[in-house]
Parts: sequence; C-alpha cells; structure tokens
Amino acid sequence: MTPSNTPARAHLLRRVPSRPAVAIVAGVICWTFAAMVSLAFSAPQTPPPQPPPSGQAAPKPAPSAPEPAPAPEPKRNPFLDPDEEEEEEEEGAAPGQKAAKPTNPFEADDEEPDAPRTRRFTYTGTAKCARCHMKQLKAYREGPHGREWDERTPAASLGCETCHGPGQAHDDEPAEKGLLLRPFVKMSPREASEFCLSCHNRGEHAQWQGSVHASRNVPCAGCHSIHDPKSTDGHLRGATIVATCARCHREKAAKLQRSAHMPVREGKMDCTSCHGPHGTTNVRLLKAGNTINESCLSCHAEKRGPFMWEHAPVRESCATCHDAHGSSNDRMLVAKAPMLCQRCHIVSRHPATIYDRVALANRNNRLVGRACVNCHPNLHGSNHPSGQYLER
Repeated sequence: MTPSNTPARAHLLRRVPSRPAVAIVAGVICWTFAAMVSLAFSAPQTPPPQPPPSGQAAPKPAPSAPEPAPAPEPKRNPFLDPDEEEEEEEEGAAPGQKAAKPTNPFEADDEEPDAPRTRRFTYTGTAKCARCHMKQLKAYREGPHGREWDERTPAASLGCETCHGPGQAHDDEPAEKGLLLRPFVKMSPREASEFCLSCHNRGEHAQWQGSVHASRNVPCAGCHSIHDPKSTDGHLRGATIVATCARCHREKAAKLQRSAHMPVREGKMDCTSCHGPHGTTNVRLLKAGNTINESCLSCHAEKRGPFMWEHAPVRESCATCHDAHGSSNDRMLVAKAPMLCQRCHIVSRHPATIYDRVALANRNNRLVGRACVNCHPNLHGSNHPSGQYLER
C-alpha cells in the first residue's frame, strides 16, 4: 500500500456497515416475508365477484339456513293435582298429558266412544261458588233445590256442582270459557231438558218426551229459572202462571181480557187448570180425557149426556161453537147468534137467511134476545120424546 492510497481506502471503510448490523437487517426482512406468505396461504381463497352480463340483474345471495328452534317444554296441566302428575310420569306420559283415556261419569251414555277428553275435573264445593255467585246462590238456597234435609235435592249431594259439574277448573281460571261441563246457557234445549229429566222424571213430568213443548224445542229453562225466579212457586220466570204462559201465547192471554171469559182474571183458575205444560195424552196439552169434549165435560158435567136427541156439533167438539179462552159474544161463542146457527142451518123450515125484507120489517124475534136459543133452549141435547128440534 502506498501512502497516496491510504486516505481513499479509509473513506470507503467508514461508509461500509459492520457485519452484525447487516445480519440483523437481513433477519428482519426474512421474518417479514415469511409472515406475509403464511398469512396469504391461511386466508380463504374467494374469487372476486364477477360482474353480471349486460341486461341481467345481479343474482341475490343465497339465504343462510335458520338455526333449529329448541324443543318446547311440555305445559303443565292446571287441572291435575301433583299426585296425579306423578302417576302419569310413572306410567310414561309427559306432564300435562293423559296416559290413558279416563271414563267421565258426567257424559251421556250415547256419546261417541271416540270423543276427545282432554281434562279431568275435581270438585270444589258450594262455598267456593258463593265467593263470586252470591246472587245466584241466594235464590238457590231459598228454593226447593237448596233443602239439604231432602236427600232428593242437589243441596243434599254436591250442591251447585250436582248440576253444573266439577268446578275446580273454573275456580282456577275463572276468565277462561268452557271449563264447566254443563253450561246450560250454551247447551241445546234438548240436552238441557234431558238433564233436568234425570231427576224430574215422575208425576206430571213423565210425559214430557213427545209432548208439544218438547217437539218444538222448548227447554225447561224457557219457563223456569233456578237462579232468578219471579214467582214464589215453581221457579217460574213470570210472577204468575198466566204471566209465564203469556210470554209465548200472547193471543190467548189477550182473549182473557174480553167481556166473556173464563174466571182466570179473578184468580179462580189459571192455565194449568185445563192444560198440562209438561205433556198429556190429550190434544192441545189438555189434562182430562183424550178429546176436547172430555176435557170440557170434566167440569160441565150437565152437558155430558147421553141424550135421546143429540146436537151433532156438541157431539163433535165444544170448540165448534165456543172459544174457551174468551170471546166478545155471550157465553164465549165464536160468533153471535143467529149468525152462528146460520153457519150450519142454511136450509130448514125457516128462511135460509134472516136478512130478508119481511123478517127485518116485522122485527123477527130471531134478531133479539138469544136469537135461535129463544125457541131452542136445549141445544146441547134433549131427552124429551118431542125434543127432536131441541125445543124441550
């Protein structure tokens, strides 16, 4: 080395870095490159979205599959006691479900065997019913159904639940509808009447089946009210028997207000004096006999006969000439005499009509008094040998 080259070499040596520094920089570069390569290979390789062809809409992304909903827990049946739930779990049934189909003693015998039964009911007692239904309970206890000393009454058995069924479900959830076995308001008239007949099946009620009221779907509750009666006897919906019948038979009740009427307005008799509303063997629900005449003759025995000379209309039906509920004519006749007689006697030894000029001018006696009955008083029949024309 010559002295002339020494300063230049020293300058180059000052600009070249040392070996340890070079090694550190190279290590950092290699570590960074390796990290970038590993990150590139670990990321999912998703192709870039391709633009849709011209004139077509971009496809919608496929919806993700919904997660499966968790299985609902079995509901607890509020109508079962804890002991009953344990019995069902032992038999393999889930809580709130029946393991076997029980026998319901309150269902009718003719019910279909496959009818669904989803609840079991228990009794609570009349005391719990009284907490809410005090008004209904008051009328119930004051009536014949509330006589505890009489073993035939509901009060001697299960009280309110004798007729309405077990009330535990209704007591637990009073706001829910349909928890009573027998809601009489929603039952059909025939079903409600059949339940009443399970006790009231003797005496005058024995002929209810097939009667006029039963065939027209008139329920027992149409005339009677257990919890809101207006009468002192019979749990009637009206204050009297006549008022109860007048709710449907208005035209018959109106006839009682006419001048000639039966002694109903005076209180000497009522509708049930002649009619049996629960069924009879006679027509028109008449109590006595099997015909209208037999019913009338049960009181008017003097018209019974037999007569030597009979009057044909009398033998056929008393209602041919009389209106039993009332009339504006004398003796409750359906028409005023002699027009009533002229309905049948249009050909006789008398003129065919009373409205001829001679009869009116001479003031015929058939137009005054009792008309034809002035001369033929025994029009119901005569036993006189000469009473062919009912004159004697």
